[in-house]
Amino acid sequence: MTLPAVVLGLMFVGLIAYALFAGADFGAGIWDLLAGGTRRGARQRDLIEHSIGPVWEANHVWLIFVLVVLWTAFAGAFAALATTLYIPLTLAAFGMIARGAAFAFRKSITTLGMRRFLGAAFAVSSLITPFFLGAVVGGVASGRVPPGIAAGDVVTSWVNPTSILGGVLAVLVCAYLAAVFLCADARREGPEDLAEQFRARALGTAAVTGAVGLGGFFVLRADAPLLFAGLTGRGLSVIVLSVVAGLVAIALLVLRRYASSRLASGLAVTTILIGWAVAQYPYVLPPYLTIDQAAAPRTTLVATLVALIVGGAILVPALAYLYTLFQSEHAEHAEVGSPQPR
Repeated sequence: MTLPAVVLGLMFVGLIAYALFAGADFGAGIWDLLAGGTRRGARQRDLIEHSIGPVWEANHVWLIFVLVVLWTAFAGAFAALATTLYIPLTLAAFGMIARGAAFAFRKSITTLGMRRFLGAAFAVSSLITPFFLGAVVGGVASGRVPPGIAAGDVVTSWVNPTSILGGVLAVLVCAYLAAVFLCADARREGPEDLAEQFRARALGTAAVTGAVGLGGFFVLRADAPLLFAGLTGRGLSVIVLSVVAGLVAIALLVLRRYASSRLASGLAVTTILIGWAVAQYPYVLPPYLTIDQAAAPRTTLVATLVALIVGGAILVPALAYLYTLFQSEHAEHAEVGSPQPR
């Protein structure tokens, strides 16, 4: 494996981490939107706020990591992305800002009208942000981002069938991950009826996501033939693994094995992303720019790799401790299934 591929692979690990952790975070906001009225949805919103409160800011570390590595090690690809896809990227950034501000201020506001406004801002931003990020992925994967400054069409690069498919799938995957994660959190906190509600939502979302994903192959065959050929060729085994992991996750949800279903769901999403990477290899911007062509000089790549190794040795254990600090205490309880009194 070449040095550029190693650096890009490490960056892709950060992208997977962002998809899993921030994806569940965005999905929790989607369920906040769909929780119902102020009184009917109060318990669900309290659980969502309690679940994402300790770690929601930490999730964006992964996005910053991906952007910095892309900017440093693959500057040409970064420039093409930032200038051709600046509209969905800007809208996603506004969504993140509005979402964060609304989530932070909602907890300190006492007037009902303002709390509703901030809650709506948080929930709607949680819906649109993953959609625009998925649209960006669709634009890249369908070959609509050529190298150069604003060389691609700034509208059709993300308003096209593959980008719309990517946006819809991103929203559905986020909602599914959040529902699975909230099942275990609801059981851990005690209200078993909430666990059942999110279990039903997880199963329903899984069915819809599977149907959209299956139909998406026809979209890709017509709109992104290079990606379709990669997914049905060298990436097929990874996609099959994703399907198997998804079916296992559904079976675990049916059996109410919520802690294990988290792992299987995470594997399903991870392998979807890996399948995309395998199908697109060796291109960063298909079909124009390969990994080696887009890479910075060797000295820059070596310095970046050293920084990633040193930084990872500090960052990863800290984040792992942060996540496990709020989960491990009751993980065994969530697996066996007897509610713990608060």
